[in-house]
Amino acid sequence: MQGILSIQSHVVYGCAGNSSAVFPLQRLGHIVWPIHTVQFSNHTQYAQGWTGQVMPLGCITELINGLISIDVTRDVKAIISGYMGSGTQADEILETVERVKAANPHALYICDPVMGDPMKGCVVSPEVTEALCERIMKQADIIVPNQFELTHFTGIEITDLSSAIKACQRALTMGPKIVLVKHLHSASEDEFTMLMGCADGLFIVTRPLLDFARQPVGVGDLITSLFTGHYLNNHDPVKSFELCNHAVYRVLKETAHREEWELQIIPAQEAFADLSAVDFTARPLSASQVE
Repeated sequence: MQGILSIQSHVVYGCAGNSSAVFPLQRLGHIVWPIHTVQFSNHTQYAQGWTGQVMPLGCITELINGLISIDVTRDVKAIISGYMGSGTQADEILETVERVKAANPHALYICDPVMGDPMKGCVVSPEVTEALCERIMKQADIIVPNQFELTHFTGIEITDLSSAIKACQRALTMGPKIVLVKHLHSASEDEFTMLMGCADGLFIVTRPLLDFARQPVGVGDLITSLFTGHYLNNHDPVKSFELCNHAVYRVLKETAHREEWELQIIPAQEAFADLSAVDFTARPLSASQVE
C-alpha cells in the first residue's frame, strides 16, 4: 500500500495546506498520509485573526520514527512539503526526505517552497528561507515556487517572461528535475500565467483572470497536489501541467460563481479526475524565447 506523505499546514475551517491538498490527491486515487506543520483554526488572512499552534519541536521526527518502526517508509512513493513553521521544522523535513529516500530510493520529493509573494513579501522566518534556498529545494525532485520564491532560490530578479525563463533554466541546474512556477505575476496583467521547465523543454500556460473580492488562499497548495497526483499517475509532466491547470481553474471558477472566499474544492471535485476535457494547452517556448 503505497502512499504520499504530505507535510504542510492544516486549517480546521477552510482550504489551505493539507486541507487543500489531501482530498484532491485522494480523488485522483492516491493514499495520503498527512503530517501537519501547524494547526490553525483558519487561514491567516482573516481580519479577526486565528488560533492554533506550530507543531512542537521534534513532532515530525517523532511521527516518522513511528512510521519507521512499523516498516512503512519504504511504501512512501512521494513526499510533499509546504508551509514550514520554523527553521527547526525545515531541518526535520529535510531529514525526513533523506530517511524516506534511504528506505525507497524511487520516492519523489515535491517541494512547495512557501516563502511569500510580491504583494505580501516574505511570510516565513529568515531561518526557513535560508533552509529552503540553500538546502531543501536543491534536494527536491520537483519544486513549485511562485515568482517571488523562484527569485529567492536562483538570485535572478524576475521582471518579465524573459527573466522568468532564465530563472527557471537556472533552477533546473541546481537540483530539481521539474520546476513548476505556479504564478508569474510579471508576465501579464491580463492573464494568469504559469511556467514549467523539465527535460522536454519549457512550457507556458495562460488562463483568464477571475474577479474576486478577496483572493482565495490555498491555491498554491492545490496546484502542487493536483500536479503531483497527475504526475504520479501518468509520468508525463506536460500532460500533468495541463490537467492541473484545468482542475484549478474549475475550482476557482466555482469559487467565484458562489462568491466565496474559501476554495470550493468539494463542489468542483469532478474536474480533478476528468482526463477528457482540458481547458488550457501547454505551449512549448521556442528556441528564440529561451535563448
